[in-house]
Amino acid sequence: MERAAQLIKNGVWDWEIPSKLITDLDEWREQFSEIQELVVSHDGERIAAIVKTEDDSFTVCVNGEPWSNTFEKIWSLQFGPDDRLTCIAMNDDEWTVVQEDEPWEEKYDYVWNLRFSADGSAVAANTKNSASYGVVLNGEQWERQFIQIRSCEISSDGLSTAGNVQLEALSEGDIWQFSKGIWSLAVNGEVWDTNFLNTWDCSFSNDGKKVAAEVRLDPSRQTIAVDGKPWSEDFKAVWKPSFVPGTHDVVAPGLTPQGWMLLINGKPVWNRSFAQVWHQTLDPDGKLLAAVVAPTFGRWTIALDGELWKQTFGDAVLPPVFSPDARRIAAVVKDNNRWTIAVDGVPWPESFDMIWDPVFSPDGENVAAKAEQNNEYFTVMNGRRVSMGFQNLWDPIFSPNGSKVLLKTLEFGRFYRRILSVKNLLG
Repeated sequence: MERAAQLIKNGVWDWEIPSKLITDLDEWREQFSEIQELVVSHDGERIAAIVKTEDDSFTVCVNGEPWSNTFEKIWSLQFGPDDRLTCIAMNDDEWTVVQEDEPWEEKYDYVWNLRFSADGSAVAANTKNSASYGVVLNGEQWERQFIQIRSCEISSDGLSTAGNVQLEALSEGDIWQFSKGIWSLAVNGEVWDTNFLNTWDCSFSNDGKKVAAEVRLDPSRQTIAVDGKPWSEDFKAVWKPSFVPGTHDVVAPGLTPQGWMLLINGKPVWNRSFAQVWHQTLDPDGKLLAAVVAPTFGRWTIALDGELWKQTFGDAVLPPVFSPDARRIAAVVKDNNRWTIAVDGVPWPESFDMIWDPVFSPDGENVAAKAEQNNEYFTVMNGRRVSMGFQNLWDPIFSPNGSKVLLKTLEFGRFYRRILSVKNLLG
């Protein structure tokens, strides 16, 4: 525990020890009657799970050592961006957030939707107290509570939170009151001046100063609102907006009479439409824009600055991932019920029962991913299997200079942290 805490504090990872046995899960099974889904820290130094104790209560076990606190229920166990272990837990019908075995003092009727700031220092969540709903940030509850809230978003700097809120009570079947618009967005508990028929997903700008959200103006018109002000253009439908990094420009897909188009501040970005557009992704500098698109119904691909990959896929294309230098782009794709990775439009030759998000090396030259085949898990790099099959495996991570890769593996009930040479893996 001390070593893990020091790693979290200093951000220093061990890239020298080639193999380290962290814990034996078979020993956990002798101690606990129930072990739920395993979660692993980013640095691979810790593995944790919700476990059931002898008195039928629950706690969290980390590297074989249980927390001192026990609870009636625990869920949403996860390592935050700073590798602090966080969960939601309940005792005596009161829920709270617990971080590294320390429960928040504040208690609620219910807590859900854990959200973290970019560096993990701030944690937010939705809360329910009696018949009112709100958001809590680092234990501080919004002063104003609402009849209903359905989302929670946190700014990158962790200073602000937002959620879509219902402002007035509504009797069942009261379509007249609903049609007046009883939904809006609350930012740090302060409601936008404008009400809407519905509000949905929202996003903060990088500096946390502006918020954009999907809104419904009437039964047939939707648009994007920024700080409560709708775009002058409206559409049959829209998807979640995002801000261009370093600016207050907003990008979102919208359904026009010509089809789905990608829009910036309400105007088309690309001079073309699609059967569908979503999951728009910008590179860190905000200069390149990619999205998942359907050129025709039932065929999917990636568009990069409006130019389509030559190959399309019949089942699915997941959100695009840019390399750190933005020279390359990759995405998980599915065709004929088989999964693989496509890099710069070219799918890997081997496909799998399942595959996870692509991970680029710092220089963008190598791409790795976790894959599953016949209930075994492999590391795949540049389209080749570069590891043996494991009982379980977590996403690979490249070292800062890209020469090594960290694998977090479960082998015959034992969890290992392994450091391997990329050169040796690729032969």
